[in-house]
Amino acid sequence: MGSFSIWHWLIVLVIVMLIFGTKKLRNVGQDLGGAVKGFKDGMKDANAGAGEKPADSPAAPAQQVGGQTIDVEVKEKTKS
Repeated sequence: MGSFSIWHWLIVLVIVMLIFGTKKLRNVGQDLGGAVKGFKDGMKDANAGAGEKPADSPAAPAQQVGGQTIDVEVKEKTKS
């Protein structure tokens, strides 16, 4: 019931490679690496955005459309 030796882990690795194949394991590794990179980039962006001042007017948000930023200004109707 002790820890496994290196030979036990090598046998497990060979069995996993026989079951799943090396191509599928490589794809899983690439997907996992891409997910971790995306998570790190998202955390970096969130931390950078936390230091910025909020917009002066909540009625003037900027929207991202097709890779371009579009500034939007909202005007309220006045009753006459």
